[in-house]
Amino acid sequence: MKFKVEQKDLAKHISIVQKGISTRSTLQILDGILIEAKEDKIKLTATDLEISIETFVDADVESTGKIVLNSRIFGDIVKKLPNDLIEFTIKENGVNIKCQNVEFNIIGNPGEDYPNLPITIEENSFKIGKDLFKSAIKQTVFATTQDETRPSLTGVLLEMEDGFISFVSLDGYRLALRKIKTAYNLDKKIIIPGRTLNELNKILDDSEDDLAISISQGQVIFNIGDTLMYSKLLEGQFFNYRDIMRSEHNTSIRVNRNGFQNALERASLLAKEEKANLIKLSITDGEVVIKSNSEMGDVYEEVPAKSKGEDLNIAFNSRYILEGIKIINSNEIVLNFVGSLNPCIINGADDDNYTYLVLPVRLAQDDF
Repeated sequence: MKFKVEQKDLAKHISIVQKGISTRSTLQILDGILIEAKEDKIKLTATDLEISIETFVDADVESTGKIVLNSRIFGDIVKKLPNDLIEFTIKENGVNIKCQNVEFNIIGNPGEDYPNLPITIEENSFKIGKDLFKSAIKQTVFATTQDETRPSLTGVLLEMEDGFISFVSLDGYRLALRKIKTAYNLDKKIIIPGRTLNELNKILDDSEDDLAISISQGQVIFNIGDTLMYSKLLEGQFFNYRDIMRSEHNTSIRVNRNGFQNALERASLLAKEEKANLIKLSITDGEVVIKSNSEMGDVYEEVPAKSKGEDLNIAFNSRYILEGIKIINSNEIVLNFVGSLNPCIINGADDDNYTYLVLPVRLAQDDF
């Protein structure tokens, strides 16, 4: 097996395929990258048996073959080589790497020992702009849970119906929902692991080009041109989020997002993690009073607001409410409340395609 490839091209694709390597793998062979030389390309493959990535690099292939090289060593060597043509020569399990006046000799493993990727039969396919998909991931994946005892909530629900693709995540304390209009007439629900979406987000660029997505039995495949990412889907029933998306409310406020966010961040400076990062909001006609206190002191700030409905005292974990507000793109946001013990629903004032719901912290009225 022998081929030549440009250093910058190979380094870029190694960085992509390494996102399929898990630090928790118990199989030594899965610490490696499978390198296959075919015709005028080399294919790099990595998998942890949950996520699999294949990526193709243009190369001058003199003789075909395959070998597995340790991901870290392979990546570090290529990254440190000069920006020039690299020549690889593989005999049995020995790999000779030459670039200008640099020469490495390392040991690999037989390519035949590497596990085969799952055979997939595509059932449903659709396309979505990469920029839209990246923004949907950014606005939802942070609200997935890390609690492995609730596996379906460690992922993001993709729900396709009525001309929309909805991305939904929740962790028991907050819910994030992003809706994107689509021309595809699909009726499908899948749960994509949060780790898959985080790794995919690192690979995708911000272009308006389309990302092709295919759904197979228990698998989803993302086609990014010269790169394919396969991921197992999460099993189980996703929480029926529509039950908590109430449209009626007793109190509503409209505030400048930046001003409100800055005030919440200042109040959170005195919020204690062991006390649920607690901040308190008192809503009256024309303003919101934000308070927080600990043994280090207290903070009080008045934020102007347009309010409707009843006065209200309510408390939140500052991290949960802030994470949702930071991700909204609108200059003004609307917060809707039913009462001090019910979820708060937050939307951009001029954007109803993103909704963030956060549960309050239960406090006695005397505590305000």
